[in-house]
Amino acid sequence: MNTFDLPRRFAAEALGTGLLVATVVGSGIMAETLTHDTALALLGNTLATGAMLVVLITVLGPISGAHFNPAVSLVFRLNRSLPARDLVAYFVAQVAGGIAGTMAAHLMFALPMLEVATKLRAGPAQWFSEAVATFGLVAVILAGFRFERRAVPWLVGLYITAAYWFTASTSFANPAVAVARSLTNTFSGIRPVDLPGFIAAELAGALIALALMGWLLKPETVQQHQPLKAEP
Repeated sequence: MNTFDLPRRFAAEALGTGLLVATVVGSGIMAETLTHDTALALLGNTLATGAMLVVLITVLGPISGAHFNPAVSLVFRLNRSLPARDLVAYFVAQVAGGIAGTMAAHLMFALPMLEVATKLRAGPAQWFSEAVATFGLVAVILAGFRFERRAVPWLVGLYITAAYWFTASTSFANPAVAVARSLTNTFSGIRPVDLPGFIAAELAGALIALALMGWLLKPETVQQHQPLKAEP
């Protein structure tokens, strides 16, 4: 059971989500500044995000669980790892922290604190990509907690690094991050009008992962049979 009180867990979730979004948005701005090669820009964005996830989950995980993601918090509530009374607080911390992360990235690069994104990210392929990305993320987290808890920071960081490249949406896999990215008109932005499709797909992917992994990871019931006694 987590020994940290709710205010400190709230702060850890806000801080972690904020630093994650600042990394996503800031590295995207830096990449666009340094190169006109989209693939190279995406690579820079990917490596920074994956590395930051390892760091944040390692140092903040012992405080709040390092969800940084409403879809992950919802899954942990449904499998009873997160108390119901804490769920809304986690959601608020994650969204508020994410928006603060966008603002911080903009301030570092002398941009307006908040902008309305104009980058189109819509359509069945994008939505399916988000469902797949979030499904994989939740599956990795649940299996990691079951089999190799200490490796979870690396598993998540490596998974997101890969998912940036194998999904058409570049793997937001996080409703709070999606909201925060709708407030930046830079490399990592998403139009606000595209948010509902992304968030619905992310939640669907998370719930499917919870259902499948709940079955897949359930221990088998081994029936013990008494040996037959030899007849005298």
